[in-house]
Amino acid sequence: MDYLSKLSFQLYSARKFPPLADRLAMLAGLGYRQVETYGALHEDPAALAARLAEAGLTAPSAHVGLDDARDHADAIVALAGAIGVRLVVVPFLPADRRPTDTEGWRGLGQTLGRLAGLYAAHGLKLAWHNHDFEFAALPDGTMPLDLILDASPDVGWEADVGWIARAGQDPVAWLGRYAGRVAACHLKDLADPPTEAEDGWADVGHGRLDWATLAPACLAAGADLLVVEHDNPGDAARCARRARQTVAGW
Repeated sequence: MDYLSKLSFQLYSARKFPPLADRLAMLAGLGYRQVETYGALHEDPAALAARLAEAGLTAPSAHVGLDDARDHADAIVALAGAIGVRLVVVPFLPADRRPTDTEGWRGLGQTLGRLAGLYAAHGLKLAWHNHDFEFAALPDGTMPLDLILDASPDVGWEADVGWIARAGQDPVAWLGRYAGRVAACHLKDLADPPTEAEDGWADVGHGRLDWATLAPACLAAGADLLVVEHDNPGDAARCARRARQTVAGW
């Protein structure tokens, strides 16, 4: 399987190591050809497009906050056109905005479904990115992630396998559960043994996750992008280099 052709890098992982031009040059030098952008980089789409072009990188996916995806759709569509995005990913809800019951989570899924239809009209796919809170069962036993994804078949899933595992769930089982809905996977590893350093995360292939099983499961579920992410690396270049070396060995 050609994993490297699907490999990307979430630029949020290198947010603490400016300037952006240097980060992009570093990634290109390591052999990356694709990156995933995030909200703070979207203020000047033309400048971002120029920096990506200078580095020889493309950005097939972008993380866009729910408010921006809903309230500024025209700007997001323009951003996608400027930098080549084909997958718009809603990545997170802060704790004070998360639903607390079944209807609330289902309502979020329905909102995402309406947005998916809006973006589909412009040739764009919309997906939800998980953390661990979507796997905290509600009093009736339902899982928020099920409620989100089952509310609309038009919403894809960017499955963050690290967060699934951190929630105490089996990533392979969840990937199989939504096979065909998985638009992308975030490749993220957990430190072994657990440590507070780098918030308990590890470079891909240097933690405790079983990538011999996980990697093919991501592709079998339909992932078109494999996006390296580390929430708090002490060295972004080290993280990117080691992750790519891991993926090259699959």
